[in-house]
Amino acid sequence: ASIRTSEGFPLTDSRGNVVSHLKGLFNRTANLLAEGVRPIYIFDGKPHELKKGTLELRRERKEKAQDQWEHALEIGDLEMARTKAQQTSRLTDEMVDDAKRLLHLMGVGWIQAPGEGEAQASHMARKGDVYGTASQDFDTLLFGCPLLIRNLAVSGKRKLPGKRVWINVKPEMIELGSTLAELEVDRSQLIDMAIMIGTDFN
Repeated sequence: ASIRTSEGFPLTDSRGNVVSHLKGLFNRTANLLAEGVRPIYIFDGKPHELKKGTLELRRERKEKAQDQWEHALEIGDLEMARTKAQQTSRLTDEMVDDAKRLLHLMGVGWIQAPGEGEAQASHMARKGDVYGTASQDFDTLLFGCPLLIRNLAVSGKRKLPGKRVWINVKPEMIELGSTLAELEVDRSQLIDMAIMIGTDFN
């Protein structure tokens, strides 16, 4: 989403094909490999029926951001244009196929999940097939992932949503078992709390 021109347009090749996603994926993966991390990417499958409402809201927000981007370009507000352009990002089937091919050419593993990627990754971590799950999404813990690794960003910085503010972040590891013990709850209670608080897990 963030790899764009100053006006907010995604990067393209000489034939007009969008390549922002490939540049981002290549750079991030190369940096992880250089640090000795061997990632396996999980691609989301078909969303659950109960997520239709959330996906519809996201689509409406993207359409609104598209209008705001075009308006910002008309009045020459490039800062706003770039911000709104990032909110219009869509991942097409062709982009996903390109990403899978790039990973294959880099010798990096990937898996197509039947449903939620976090559920697939958590299942693999529970079985011991992988060390842990790298994600910003706490849903992995609700799916029973024994080890969640957050903030595995190469830059070590993250932009606060809706602000032109960047904060320093460090990787953190959250162990499900010790966290539940410290909170004196079990995983089913954690799931109940998450549903009451409101997440797309429910």
